[in-house]
Amino acid sequence: MASEENKIRSLEEELAKTPSNKGTQHHRGLLKAKIAALKDTGERKASGTGAALGGYAVRKSGDASVALVGFPSVGKSTLLNKITNAVSEVGGYDFTTLDVIPGMMEYEGAKIQILDIPGIIEGAAEGKGRGREILSVVNNSDLVVIMTDVFRIKHIEIIKKELYKGKVRLNKTKPDVTIEKTSRDGIVVNTSLKLIKIDNKMIRTVLNGHRIMNANVIIRTDIDDEELTDIILANRKYVPMLVIVNKTDYIGPEKLKEIRRKLASEDAIFISADKDINIEEVKRRIYDRLSFIKIYTKPVGKPIDMEEPLIMNKDCDVGDVCDRLHKTFRKRFRHSRIFGKSAKFEGQRKSIDHVLMDGDAVELHVHAGLIRTKK
Repeated sequence: MASEENKIRSLEEELAKTPSNKGTQHHRGLLKAKIAALKDTGERKASGTGAALGGYAVRKSGDASVALVGFPSVGKSTLLNKITNAVSEVGGYDFTTLDVIPGMMEYEGAKIQILDIPGIIEGAAEGKGRGREILSVVNNSDLVVIMTDVFRIKHIEIIKKELYKGKVRLNKTKPDVTIEKTSRDGIVVNTSLKLIKIDNKMIRTVLNGHRIMNANVIIRTDIDDEELTDIILANRKYVPMLVIVNKTDYIGPEKLKEIRRKLASEDAIFISADKDINIEEVKRRIYDRLSFIKIYTKPVGKPIDMEEPLIMNKDCDVGDVCDRLHKTFRKRFRHSRIFGKSAKFEGQRKSIDHVLMDGDAVELHVHAGLIRTKK
C-alpha cells in the first residue's frame, strides 16, 4: 500500500509540474489515468482486506432517498425538521448532528426519505471528519441537496469538489460509451458523432494508462479524458443536484440580489429555515428534481386501480414494478400486459425489461408458486 501511495505521490508531482497545453495534453492524460487506476486499486484492496471505507448504517425507505449535504451549522437539521417528520437536534455550534438523521417527506403522493448527514468538511474525500462514511451515504442517494447559508456561498464549490473526488458526478448523465476488452488488434475506436473534447490518440493513451491494450470502444457522446476514466473504472455515481442557500433573513435585499447574481448558474433556492421562507418551494423542487413517474396497477380481469399509483423513478421497467409489489414477483414473472403510452396498443404483452412511461398501467401475470432455483 505504501508503495502505491509513493507512486501516486510521484505521479501527482509530475502532473503538477507538467504545463497544461496542447503539446502536453496526451502526457497529462496518461498521468491522470495512471493516478486514477492506482487510487482505485488501493481502495479496492483496502475494502477487500477489512480496512473498509465504511459507512453509516442507513436503511433506504420510501420512493427515493435524498442526501442533505453541507458544512456544519448551515441549518440542515432545522430544514429537515420543517419538511419531514424527523426530529433532528438543532444547535448554534458546529457538528450538532453526529449521525445520519432520516426523515420522511410526503409530497404529491410520494414518500421521500431525507437524510441529514453530519457536516462535511474540506478533505472529506481523503477521510477527514468521517468524510468517507458521509460520502458512502451520498453514493447511495437518488438526489444530492447541497446546503449552505448566505455567509458561506464559497462552500458550494468546495462541496462539489469533495463529492467529485468521492466519485459522485453531480447533474451529469453517464456517458454512452461501451468498452469491450479483446485479446488482440489493439484499441479500435468507433464513434457515432464528431468528438470535440478527445481524439483517438488520447483515447488510446487513457486506456493504456489503465493497462487496457486491446479493446473495441464505441462512443456515442462527446467525452473528455476524465469521463473516459470514469467509464473504465465503472464505480462513479451519477446523481442530480439541488442547491439551497439558507439564512436569507439575516441580510438586506441588496446583498441578497448580489448573491443571487453570483449563483445564477446554480438555480439555487433561497430560504430561511427559521422563518419558514420558501419551505414549500424546497419540497416542490425536490419532488420535481427526482423526476418521478406514476405507474398504475391492473389486477387480471379487473379495472385499472386509479386510486393509488406507484411512484417510480423515470426509466423504470416492469421488473422494478415486480420488485415494488412483492419480493417474489420477479422470480415468478411470466409476462405483463401494458396499458398506456409505452404500448403500441392497449394490453400489449411485454417482457420484464420493458421500460415504462408516466401514466402506464401494468397487469402482471406471475406463476402461482415460487420457482425455486437449484443449489
